[in-house]
Amino acid sequence: MSGAAAAFGRAGLQERARSINRPRTQWANPGWLCVAAALGLSLLGVISIATTEPGFAMRQMAFLCVAAIGAVLATAVHYRWLHLLSGPILVAVIGLLVFVLIPFVPDAIVRPRNGARRWINLFIMDFQPSEVAKIAYVIALASYLRYRQNYRRFFGLLLPLVLTFIPLGLVLVEPDLGTAMLFLPTLFAMLVAAGAKLKHLVLITVIGLAAAPMMYPMLRPHQKARINALYFQLKGDDRHARDIGFQGDKAMTLVGAGGVAGVGRDRAANLVVHNKLPEEHNDMVFAVISCRWGAFGAMATWGMFLLLTGGGLLTAAQCKDPFGRLLAVGLVATIFAQMVINTGMTIGVMPITGITLPFVSYGGSSLVSAWLMTGLLLNVGMRRPLYLAKESFEFDSGGE
Repeated sequence: MSGAAAAFGRAGLQERARSINRPRTQWANPGWLCVAAALGLSLLGVISIATTEPGFAMRQMAFLCVAAIGAVLATAVHYRWLHLLSGPILVAVIGLLVFVLIPFVPDAIVRPRNGARRWINLFIMDFQPSEVAKIAYVIALASYLRYRQNYRRFFGLLLPLVLTFIPLGLVLVEPDLGTAMLFLPTLFAMLVAAGAKLKHLVLITVIGLAAAPMMYPMLRPHQKARINALYFQLKGDDRHARDIGFQGDKAMTLVGAGGVAGVGRDRAANLVVHNKLPEEHNDMVFAVISCRWGAFGAMATWGMFLLLTGGGLLTAAQCKDPFGRLLAVGLVATIFAQMVINTGMTIGVMPITGITLPFVSYGGSSLVSAWLMTGLLLNVGMRRPLYLAKESFEFDSGGE
């Protein structure tokens, strides 16, 4: 009896240990801050688009419903399954990035716009593979970095860099300079979260900045022209205000016209139309917000992005699973970097790159992608941390 009792006791302890360490849904979590911010930004986007394009605003609402369904699906299955599928997901997305670049694919399938091949015609909407490439890249990099130590050495950073430059290069060839600019900030944020040595990252940054001028001859003519236009614009020289710098000049004009409190809907619509601002419902929607609601509107927009960023970082901080933590950090870094680039080009401190403002700009691919990232952030937050999990990362001084 004593042996049976001991065996029964050991079985009971094992069951209790499994119960303690079993993942459970944690409904109260900071991921909901991301959802609240995403919803506020999406509604702001619909209202802003309606300033000059009511028809597009109605379509954006339909895209929002689809995006919300996608976010719900992204929370339904435990995010750890993405680790197991990270390789196939990345390969599939790279295949799509290659597909849009194949020159003999009919225009009815891959729709060129202004010389760029980025969109696949799905008939009900245009699908942009580079939008999902951002998510696939974060998933793949988070899967690679979990529990690894080699990136604590300088040459151990080479493989993450190679993994980064494959999708970055394909997106750049489309060409889509704006989206391509998101990969490196995301890489650095995830490496910092994983415990890479800051001195190594600083060294890579210095090398990259030193090599940047050598990349200038490789840019396409319109990309060089936009950089030149920004250079003269920062000097106060308006020589390009009527050609390549027209969009940036009009965006800054409308931002300034909004003042502190904005000019209201009707006057903002008239100003946007009469100034002939290109892509006011898409890339330049932040100029419409600043004109209609002034500095208060701009600060409210930035505030909601900061709320989303804070919620995502809190989600990462409470997650003991290294994959989940890196996934959250990577997604937040991607969204935040995109916001900085878009608003920076609108107010005239960065070159025009044709990148959308997440959640706010018109477009089905962009909106669905942003909400999928939000759903994954909530997914990480909803899964209760494991009590018996090993430490996610080591931040020691070893490993040169």
